[in-house]
Amino acid sequence: MTLRPYTRRAYFYETDQMGIINHSNYIRWFEEARLDYMEQVDYGYQKAVECGIDFLTLEVQCEYKSMVRFGDTINIHLTLSDLKHVTMTVNYQVLDAGSGELRALGKTRHCFYHGEQKRPVSLKKNMPDLYELFNSLCVR
Repeated sequence: MTLRPYTRRAYFYETDQMGIINHSNYIRWFEEARLDYMEQVDYGYQKAVECGIDFLTLEVQCEYKSMVRFGDTINIHLTLSDLKHVTMTVNYQVLDAGSGELRALGKTRHCFYHGEQKRPVSLKKNMPDLYELFNSLCVR
């Protein structure tokens, strides 16, 4: 399955006093890219939640390589890695859409969580179809 990167334009309200995108926005962009990824694989976030599974964020990392400024367009390439029964890791490459220059590298780690039971759950046991889909897309 070939997936497209998540493409986004940097908005003025996301900038700091120097006209550079504030560092906190990259974390929001990662979330937007994850939701877009799930839509692309025909298993949207809402569908997972309706099936009883949510994705609890356990860890976020972002390494800033070069600045994104107001008006820039970026592509966020997302890959899944380190899929386990209860957790998975998502990796991000933020690239300038025009030049391809690396702007940031990121990683988030998530736990599969059952909202009503308020506890971590095995994705493989509770949603084997989604587990197998993620496993087929996982880059090791």
